[in-house]
Amino acid sequence: MCQTVFPSHADHRGELSAGQLLKWMDATACLAAEKHAGVSCVTASMDDIQFEEAARVGQIITIKTKVNRAFKTSMEVGIKVMVQDVLTNVEKIVSVAYATYIAKPVGAGKIELEPVKLLSTEDHLEHSLAIERRRIRLGYEQVFQNLMHESNKEDTFEEKDGISTDLTHVQSIELIQPPHANHHGNTFGGQIMAWVEKVASISASRLCHSYPVLKSVSMFKFGPSVVGDRLVFNAIVNDTFQNSVEVGVHVEAYNCEEWIKNQARHINSAFLVFNAVNDSGELLTLPRIKPTTQDGMRRYRGAIARRRIQLIRKCILSAKVDKPSDLWEKSNQAYMSYSNIAALTCLAAKPGWEVTSAVNDIKIWTHEEGEMLSLKVEMQVKIPSHLAFCLLSDFTLRLQWDKHFLTCKVLQAMDEDDKIYYVTSPPMTGHKPRDFVILVSQRQPFKPSEPYIVAVKSVTLASMPPSSEYWRSEILCAGFHIYSDSDSSCTVCYFNQVTSAVTPYFAANLAGSSKSIEDTALECRKFLEMNNSKLKLKTDF
Repeated sequence: MCQTVFPSHADHRGELSAGQLLKWMDATACLAAEKHAGVSCVTASMDDIQFEEAARVGQIITIKTKVNRAFKTSMEVGIKVMVQDVLTNVEKIVSVAYATYIAKPVGAGKIELEPVKLLSTEDHLEHSLAIERRRIRLGYEQVFQNLMHESNKEDTFEEKDGISTDLTHVQSIELIQPPHANHHGNTFGGQIMAWVEKVASISASRLCHSYPVLKSVSMFKFGPSVVGDRLVFNAIVNDTFQNSVEVGVHVEAYNCEEWIKNQARHINSAFLVFNAVNDSGELLTLPRIKPTTQDGMRRYRGAIARRRIQLIRKCILSAKVDKPSDLWEKSNQAYMSYSNIAALTCLAAKPGWEVTSAVNDIKIWTHEEGEMLSLKVEMQVKIPSHLAFCLLSDFTLRLQWDKHFLTCKVLQAMDEDDKIYYVTSPPMTGHKPRDFVILVSQRQPFKPSEPYIVAVKSVTLASMPPSSEYWRSEILCAGFHIYSDSDSSCTVCYFNQVTSAVTPYFAANLAGSSKSIEDTALECRKFLEMNNSKLKLKTDF
């Protein structure tokens, strides 16, 4: 589908309305589903949708869809949205999404869908991945409930200056008319999404007092509704995350009889995330939320759980931007060492880190930038900072506390500040063991307020080529910042810019099915404090 963005499609800022775009996406995907099925189809669910670019009046929207895989009566449709500037001919990706449609022939009968014909390598890839995405959809609710259960056990942070969301509640009622439905009278999923976006946008604006811009829609399902039904939309802000706000929308349907008796049918619960911008399009920092009721606390914790699920998705996406490690040569040692330290320093200094977990005085933070997800683990240790630096900068000692290190040996020691290590890690289920060739660069602070730095990145070493016994993996940017708190204690911060090499370890932790990050941090703290007395006699800074 190709559409020119006219003023009637745009909001007051001249940008394409997100609700209008959602209608176009659903209509285009439905056409692809019906072409494959040969019968009418209805929207069953929509996976998480992320909006990366905005389209303005006069630009061209192109929506490409295709059926990736057909199951018995349902099918997954891939959706790719592009925006083109007609003056510069520049094209950008707006969104890549996946939706599930159900074949619904006339009458009560069901049909079994034909398999999708795979004509290209990309078709085969998407066909294979579709089954994995289906597993995610089917397990989504269980993952969410696990995170909700876990959040009840975690430390609760009191927001002293938090505000109530009571005034953000918005209710709207829509009557489903023939233009809102297909020829069988079933409401278009895109129309429902457009109504949801409209009421959610009003709710978000009441909190941020600015122009909310839709950035993402969490995975949600569609219940049945038909022409003549009344749909009641109730929207309210659930939580804020620095520059973004999540709004929950509860949708109920009534036919005439149900309307009189006040017997509602719940057909949808949608969760939308907006950014707040000013007149110049700059992001605004939002106030924190303070739940004032039991239901408000439930919605607050639910928003945090969905946030963590979105971070898992970021883990998968960030693996796609991995790049090969730089080739190590003696001639570029200075540059490589500098870039190693600079990358970690820049990562640690980025604004927008958000706490996602705090248990046993160990905090886990996350940071998102584009498609890249980064993690930070912070803990206080009863050991002088210079001794912690001495222990953590020697990676051969890491075997004593990090179960992800199977072996570790020094390949090259260029000087006291730069060493190259060869590390092997235990295999994940169904995979070969991993190995890494990493450069470890260390720096002592010039001022007391500065941290000790231990930076890590993968390098390519000609003398250590990949082996068939191991899966050669990459570390893009990782390491430690160690801050002195007193003569006998320090704060240790570990950073990791997620790549495919560490995604399997972190994804399970973010999903709530593993505590490997917390467990490893506890072992690290135990190791440091046990070795404190031993190193006091050996180290002289």
